[in-house]
Amino acid sequence: MCGIVGFVGNQPAAPILLHGLSKLEYRGYDSAGLVVRDGEELAEVVKATGRLKNLCELTNNGESLPGNCGIGHTRWATHGVPSVTNAHPHVSGNCTGSGSGPVESDVVGVHNGIIENYQELREKLSKHGYRFYSQTDTEVVIKLVDYYYKKYQIGPIDAIAKTMVRVRGSYALELMFKDRPGEIWVARKESPMIVGIANGETYVASDVPAMLKYTKNVYYIGNMEFAMLKAGEAHFYDLNGDEIKKELVEITWDTEAAEKGGYEHFMMKEIHEQPKAIQDTIHSVVSDGRIDFSGIGLTEEIMKGISSILITGCGSAWHVGMASHYVLEGIARIPVRVELASELRYRHPVLDSNGLVIVISQSGETADSLAALRLAKEQGCKTLAIVNVVGSSIAREADNVFYTVAGPEISVATTKAYSTQLVCCYLLAVQFGLVRGTIDEDVYKYYISEIETIPAKIEKIFENNERIQWFASKYANAHHDIFFIGRGIDYAICLEGSLKLKEISYVHSEAYAAGELKHGTISLIEDGTLVIGVLTQPDLYEKTVSNMVEVKSRGAYLMGLTCAGNYELEDSCSFVIYVPKIENWFAGSLAVIPLQLLGYYVSVAKGLDVDKPRNLAKSVTVE
Repeated sequence: MCGIVGFVGNQPAAPILLHGLSKLEYRGYDSAGLVVRDGEELAEVVKATGRLKNLCELTNNGESLPGNCGIGHTRWATHGVPSVTNAHPHVSGNCTGSGSGPVESDVVGVHNGIIENYQELREKLSKHGYRFYSQTDTEVVIKLVDYYYKKYQIGPIDAIAKTMVRVRGSYALELMFKDRPGEIWVARKESPMIVGIANGETYVASDVPAMLKYTKNVYYIGNMEFAMLKAGEAHFYDLNGDEIKKELVEITWDTEAAEKGGYEHFMMKEIHEQPKAIQDTIHSVVSDGRIDFSGIGLTEEIMKGISSILITGCGSAWHVGMASHYVLEGIARIPVRVELASELRYRHPVLDSNGLVIVISQSGETADSLAALRLAKEQGCKTLAIVNVVGSSIAREADNVFYTVAGPEISVATTKAYSTQLVCCYLLAVQFGLVRGTIDEDVYKYYISEIETIPAKIEKIFENNERIQWFASKYANAHHDIFFIGRGIDYAICLEGSLKLKEISYVHSEAYAAGELKHGTISLIEDGTLVIGVLTQPDLYEKTVSNMVEVKSRGAYLMGLTCAGNYELEDSCSFVIYVPKIENWFAGSLAVIPLQLLGYYVSVAKGLDVDKPRNLAKSVTVE
């Protein structure tokens, strides 16, 4: 959530900053702002609420702000309502207005994250003559840097180090000092931040797409580190103020991967990229029909010594865990439990020190998931991260990393990250099964061959797009709640289908284990209520059909989602979507595709912003 950009070089900074912010819109925001330095002077702070286009209009697409050094920000409100006053950048001076206009302060900055002790710091600074114009925690931290900078007559290195020690919470911080022309100072705790260098110019951003146009060579700033950036230079420091060396990392994504490529929305592009993303992820560890986890660091000896598995994540990553729960236990016969990362860290869990904790996160920066990872390590557990971003915090801190090869995912609603994470878990289940002796060589080869058919079978599902679009347009303006029901793996897929519908179409929907309907929820069924049943598991098929007939008798309108061949479902349902047959354990990878498309087409039919749904952010880096 929120986006940070910065640039210092030989070109006008403002157009580059605006371009970078436009590539971070997917992260979610409600206002935007920037400040550019022209030579010795800090120029104007310019802010706008709403979409980035409003800031572009205010600055004539950046042309009205001269200077080649600047920082920018898109804000997702945490402390204080969305407003020009609360938008970033913030300044250290005692402004009485909105915080916009000419910079007459010594420090100006932007910030991602949350400062947990900002009230305490605000009271301290108030006693030293600081006045506050906004409701934000960011203004507090900018003024705290100013306080240390002036009180102790020290340079930025010591002032920033003192601030980092004093502040509790998470942050990616960008600062410019009035008396330090040509420099941008940055600091990081938990929230992501990367630095890129090319052609004697330096870029900084909270995510890769902001700088892909300009450079693929980046530095990852470590946790509790900070840096001074000049044109073509980046100097990194630890909390002691000692300079530390870093290696440049080359980003393998190309600029086209972060563009829409002719699709109306990133979400539809990414839905259609799933076959390739899944295939690339499979081939990263499968060769000649065998799984090789040596690059991940999971040897057979290590896998044999694992007594249980705990999977944790948030949102769709948790849904991956729910589906994988059935597959891992079913194939490998190893005890598995799945926990929401946001709950795990607060309930003082007793973890199995001989167990494996799998942390799933698209960004590798999810705050609750990162905290859960650290909790697992504290209790002596072996940890495995399934993430999409090389060098992310979770990837760096986990014992082992299984990278999904999904490429950049821009739409807030995840599709290809979810699908590649699920395939990673399939491959883990199959390998655990072989190592633990719960499956033999023939079954092992069969499972791998079935997994390798997933990409082509998803392509086949896309042939039904028009039917799904027709159904979605019919129900786009339905006022009834929508219920998803299924059993086993189908229930786990319902969770993800329901979330997709909620987050991008704003239609209230809930997913229920079908057998739980009669324990209260069935009272909500009335004439016209849409109930979507997922039925891919043969041993649970008849039971779920019975549950669907129960709600139909109470007035529900039924949609069914099942495997090819189950054509008798049309006797019970008004609308049925079929997916190709596949080994039962892996049917979730196919069943989720029509549900992704359903959510997308409902959102489009309602005229909503598919890629940037209200109130949501792509990467949740705060608690």
